[in-house]
Amino acid sequence: MHRWMILLVAGFAFLGVNASTVRAESYDLDPAHAGVTFKISHLGLSWTYGRFNDLSGAFVVDPSNPAASSFNFTIKTESVDTGNAKRDEHLKAPDFFNAKQFPVITFKSTAVKQVKEGYEVTGDFTLHGVTKPVTFTLVGGRTAEFPKGVVRTGFTGELIIKRSEFGIDKFAEAVGEEVFIAASFEGTKK
Repeated sequence: MHRWMILLVAGFAFLGVNASTVRAESYDLDPAHAGVTFKISHLGLSWTYGRFNDLSGAFVVDPSNPAASSFNFTIKTESVDTGNAKRDEHLKAPDFFNAKQFPVITFKSTAVKQVKEGYEVTGDFTLHGVTKPVTFTLVGGRTAEFPKGVVRTGFTGELIIKRSEFGIDKFAEAVGEEVFIAASFEGTKK
């Protein structure tokens, strides 16, 4: 009888492992419902706001094993938009993003752990040819079906980077060092 109990427990443990694998869900970023915005100080007097209009990516969410979750995103630097064409051209130039030499900004997660309202995500953030680790919290994770038959989930998060750490150090007397970044995105289940 004892042997049967061990086999029964082992069987349930095996089913539990398989159930966790089944629960992992893969999503493609829905660019119509995603945005990355930023703000940076100008002369310490005001904020300049901007966004990137061309985003892509995919992510995997595994609520039963958050460490198996992953988030990977790409932003085209040419898509920077501050609402001022002359400033946008300067931002794309070598003084700032140098979009011709560094056409994309990427984020690839290296660790995910569950926190109270979502996930703490650590990963490699590459900007201007420099890769640095960053950690931030993604809040959300509710799911909805919209339109009918399309399952989606979404998250929001914020982080602060120092632009000089990524080799963007021109105009330090006029443009702030810290860049405040906010991201909000939805993905559609594959």
